[in-house]
Amino acid sequence: MVTDRRSACRVRAVIDASGTWTQPNPIGVDGLPVSGEAAACDHISYGIPDVAGAERATFAGKRVLVIGGGHSAINAALALMEIQETEPGTEIFWALRRGGVDRLLGGGLNDQLPERGALGLAAKSAMEDGRLNMLAPFAVSSIQKEGGSLRVDAKLAGAAYSIFVDRIIVTTGFRPDLSFLRELRIALDPTVEAAPALAPLIDPNLHSCGDVPPHGVVELMHPEPGFTIVGSKSYGRAPTFLMATGYEQVRSVVAEIAGDDKAAREVHLVLPKTGVCSVDLGVSRTESGQAGTCCGGPAPANVDACCAADAAAKAAEQTGCGCNGAARADNALEQVR
Repeated sequence: MVTDRRSACRVRAVIDASGTWTQPNPIGVDGLPVSGEAAACDHISYGIPDVAGAERATFAGKRVLVIGGGHSAINAALALMEIQETEPGTEIFWALRRGGVDRLLGGGLNDQLPERGALGLAAKSAMEDGRLNMLAPFAVSSIQKEGGSLRVDAKLAGAAYSIFVDRIIVTTGFRPDLSFLRELRIALDPTVEAAPALAPLIDPNLHSCGDVPPHGVVELMHPEPGFTIVGSKSYGRAPTFLMATGYEQVRSVVAEIAGDDKAAREVHLVLPKTGVCSVDLGVSRTESGQAGTCCGGPAPANVDACCAADAAAKAAEQTGCGCNGAARADNALEQVR
């Protein structure tokens, strides 16, 4: 006999903080699974598997392809390198769907989250030592099982490329599960999948996790009365969420529910800078080799800075925007050696 355990209760407010961890993005650069991905799922891990711990035997001595261009990918690659120290047959290939990792690694010493900055420096050192085989830009077109291995067909820098690996780790981000909200009146930005007022503040094409403006209940509201989405799920498909942001979101929303309108709207948020530019425009070079434009255009001629954002940050007695962090990282690595 099956008993219906569903029940209904009336509430004044609902806060959805269900996160995104159960909704990993697939491999395809278009946000869709590639041909053969579902059939090869027993050889594919999504997110950050416990590579050096419970799942060590799965990866030790294997050829592993890590796909993704964020700190999750760095975590997975460095964990594989731990295995590599005792299992030298372990080969690591790191594939990025965009052109390079300068923006990701450039934070280094500028990163106000030291552990995150250390990840970038460690990955940079591993690349220089040849322990990480970089593939970029890399776009998978299909996956096929061949024996106990996977054949991955892709475009590497625009040219056809194939590689055989034993395992794939996919760290291409997550997206919100909206299936159980279908009967609620929610409004979402069509690109970021966040509340319309929040979306332009967190768009990863414009902002890094360290320069998202303070926001609270006003930006998190949906047409459904008393309903808000907070935490990583509130960011939709944007990968720039920090826990400090979520804490302030919840404080603001709870203050609104408690009737403290003033406290709900006085949002205070100081986020650690990433040490990299918030917009990945790259640094153009003049014919003389000097830096041209990057974050916000060129720096004033009489200022020792790589771009306008770098000059403004230094004028405010900060470390700078981080565009030139790669050089500082190189110096730091030399000192470590």
